[in-house]
Amino acid sequence: MPPKKAVQEKKVYLGRPSNNLKIGIVGLPNVGKSSFFNVLSETDLGKAANFPYATIDPEEARIPVPDPRFEWLCDVYKPASRVPAFLTCIDIAGLTAGASTGAGLGNAFLSHVRAVDGIFQVVRAFDDAEVIHIEGDVDPLRDMEIIQTELRLKDIEWVEKHLEGLKKTGRSLGSSSLADKARKEEIATVEKILKTLTVDKKDVRKGEWNNKEIDVVNSLQLLTAKPVTYLVNLSERDYIRKKNKWLPKIKGWIDANNTGDPLIPFSVALEERLAVMSPEEKAEEEKKIGASSALGKITHHGYASLDLIRYFTCGPGEVRAWTIRKGTKAPQAAGVIHSDFENKFVCGEIMSYEDLKEYGSESAVKAAGKLRQQGKPYEMVDGDIAYWKSDNIYPMAGFLMLSLLLDGVSPRDGLTQYLIDQHDFTLPSLLETTTRMYTHFALS
Repeated sequence: MPPKKAVQEKKVYLGRPSNNLKIGIVGLPNVGKSSFFNVLSETDLGKAANFPYATIDPEEARIPVPDPRFEWLCDVYKPASRVPAFLTCIDIAGLTAGASTGAGLGNAFLSHVRAVDGIFQVVRAFDDAEVIHIEGDVDPLRDMEIIQTELRLKDIEWVEKHLEGLKKTGRSLGSSSLADKARKEEIATVEKILKTLTVDKKDVRKGEWNNKEIDVVNSLQLLTAKPVTYLVNLSERDYIRKKNKWLPKIKGWIDANNTGDPLIPFSVALEERLAVMSPEEKAEEEKKIGASSALGKITHHGYASLDLIRYFTCGPGEVRAWTIRKGTKAPQAAGVIHSDFENKFVCGEIMSYEDLKEYGSESAVKAAGKLRQQGKPYEMVDGDIAYWKSDNIYPMAGFLMLSLLLDGVSPRDGLTQYLIDQHDFTLPSLLETTTRMYTHFALS
């Protein structure tokens, strides 16, 4: 009898198992966080000012994620509607030394950090006598130590309190029941988390965790478990010449303390100047100075740091990028459009973006045998182009359409637009069908 194939355990990721993840902009006061948020979001929501705590309540914006694949698909399908992938960014007020004990508005600000899934840490590496520094002078290494220390101290406080509660209820645990065994494993994991923070002096995201341990880590919503991208805010001059005395030291600090975390130099001053230009003027200016905006790169890194990928649905009505987490199976990916696609999932017709680009059309992809039918076990790949098949979805879509029309709402929600695009519906025909259905059920 042949040996059974080993079942590969599915990787569990740190963080919330959600497709709607958010990234927070964190740093000391007056390092350029709100100004960065404003140029990134193309708004003036961020309260940029030359004094601490100008921002108190967090501001939120959805940032389109640049993607040449999406642009190419739009050129091919020429859709009436284009919906790219988005990254949700939160502008969080400045943290200061002592925030973990409530100094300044520390407790409120740290709760805002806890509510996001990843961190853009803005580090000031520019000198400007007119922009005060809360610590008196510019020292990025000290500033990074302050942020790391405050986040760790808050995590230590949180974990110690949780561990104390677990041990109180765990004194009477036996060794026979599965529930008691699971509780003992949880206590051991929380003790390991505390050791990582206090003895090893590591952020939680840098620890070694198996899937069961990650489930415990995720339940605690720890600040240092969140992925961090370091954004070093330079003067425009230093950014253009790609030279700053602090950059090698910052890189060395990251390598010593949080190996592998990305570092992206940028200049808020340059981004603010480019933001008011037309696309043509911006391209000309970037060519003239020999430097480009870093906002697209930053957005990409933030999206990737949250383990997010995207797949596409394409049609003449709409080309849309749907955000999902790495490791998402086909039914759950379809459920991002509407829960009925997941609940009544049959299969997906999948082709890769690379195959469509190589062969030039859907019919050519199909003729080459590259259009695949995938079932429930299929794990989505970044750049997949999907057409979903589900049972009994049409009556539900009809009622949805009618309710939208009766409410005076434009019928462009994800499910209805998808059905129109992918199943040869037209608005008049769907409305006619829906009206007949509504009349039938109203009279019966």
